[in-house]
Amino acid sequence: MALTEPIAIEGDEREQIYAYVETHGAVDRDRAREALFPEDPPGDPQYTRAFRHNVAILKRDGYLEEDDDGTLRIAIDVDDEREEFSTEDVDVTIRPARQEDLSGIVGAMRRLVEGMTYIEAETVADELDHENVLLRHNEFESRMFFVATVDDEVVGWAHLHVPNLEKLSHTAELTVGVLEEYRGMGIGNELLDRALEWVRSQGHEKVYQSVPSTNEAAIEFFEGRGWVVEAVREDHYKLEDEYIDEVMMAIEL
Repeated sequence: MALTEPIAIEGDEREQIYAYVETHGAVDRDRAREALFPEDPPGDPQYTRAFRHNVAILKRDGYLEEDDDGTLRIAIDVDDEREEFSTEDVDVTIRPARQEDLSGIVGAMRRLVEGMTYIEAETVADELDHENVLLRHNEFESRMFFVATVDDEVVGWAHLHVPNLEKLSHTAELTVGVLEEYRGMGIGNELLDRALEWVRSQGHEKVYQSVPSTNEAAIEFFEGRGWVVEAVREDHYKLEDEYIDEVMMAIEL
């Protein structure tokens, strides 16, 4: 399912099932059935068949996917291919993120926020902590993540937020970051390329982001890759007693 597609599920029970999976990120199918329909007699073949049928239709229509162990997830149209490369004796993997990466992504974001260099990432981290869900696609918003991992640990991320508003349907908002110990290895560039490749595949035309003016390295990084400064909001951030400008950047695809 493309994140640009509206949710158009037929049937109240199917809507309930999708909403439950979407708000939990990943859930065991039996636990989902028990949580959604607790009045159904356990093991009753009639109810088990009905639930199984509704899940099968949601999978057929591209709304859900199921792991071999029975874990249900929302289905997102993305190339699941892993990109692997080695740099400075470090083996790096770039891939789409899954619910299980949530804690690693939040941890990486918090590390960068500590340095007061990426304020927007703090907002995203707070949302993830509050919702405990990584990928979203509902009537209000959609979001997608890619991660860079070393030895299966998250060392960087790219996050895309897509507002489900017709007037903004051609845009997406980006945050991207790499732990300081892994900068200068090309990881940020690979994450950015993968994220923009996915955005193009979804039919979006413009990507934007905001960074504090004090993060000169990030501004230089993006300008070197074709991004432009569209506006500057003076004194937009206040960190302790210091006022900092917000630099609003964008790229046309």
